[in-house]
Amino acid sequence: METRELRYFIAVAEESHVGRAATRLGMAQPPLSRAIARLERRLGADLFVRTPRGVTLTSAGETLLLEGRAALAAVEAAERRTRRTVEANGRAPVVLTAKAGASSELMAKLLDAYAAEPGAVDVDVVLSPPGHQSLMLRDGRADVAILHRPFDDVSGFDVDTLTVEEQVLVLPAGHPTSAQNSVTVAEAGSIADLPLPRWPDLRGTYPAGPGPELRDLTQVLQLVRLGRTAIMLPESATAGLHDGLAVVPVSDAPQVTTVIAWPPHSTSSGVAGLVRAAARL
Repeated sequence: METRELRYFIAVAEESHVGRAATRLGMAQPPLSRAIARLERRLGADLFVRTPRGVTLTSAGETLLLEGRAALAAVEAAERRTRRTVEANGRAPVVLTAKAGASSELMAKLLDAYAAEPGAVDVDVVLSPPGHQSLMLRDGRADVAILHRPFDDVSGFDVDTLTVEEQVLVLPAGHPTSAQNSVTVAEAGSIADLPLPRWPDLRGTYPAGPGPELRDLTQVLQLVRLGRTAIMLPESATAGLHDGLAVVPVSDAPQVTTVIAWPPHSTSSGVAGLVRAAARL
């Protein structure tokens, strides 16, 4: 199977229409239809159900969409990482990605520990919005990521656990709920005057709801202080909070497991050094 065929298939699957996919790909519709038909014959399965209004995926098509995206991401990752190595004359920096505003103290300890490693290379830290870290690791924009289960997708990565902790609700100091010993997840999400914030998905689309639309932790904490929202966070994220905020344990929230993740096929000595440093923390 060629990467070109996968790109064709994914475009049709995402557009749910061969004509729109052809426009997106900058090609005529007939050759795209023929390419998809050849792919189906070679796989021995229908990938789409054709209707007058467009196409929908079959179960085989859904499988290929999932696997095809991963395969293309792996190809792009190989190209990006190779180019970085060539451009750096064989001594490319390690790119570490993490959520903006999260795990700051942990990352500082990790970077200090790695700097003491013999042969340590430079580490470029890329702070990105929630949900982007796994994607950056898959497509080669990052070599290592700090991820948080159960929120981040760690499938297909090698991981080492760094911390396991409880979640808490951060809300304005003086709010009536701040006097409680604990709250449940349902209670945290139903405080009428403090709707939980909404975070964008990978396409930048926000779910419906009354909470403010947010992109980073600094922004949300400012709104918490102003009495506009509350937010559930891992307990360690509250260590450096300033005045004006209160913290209440969330009794039934799932534990947050922070991991360091890297591609299983990585041969980077820099990645290996970071993982060794993480194991010592």
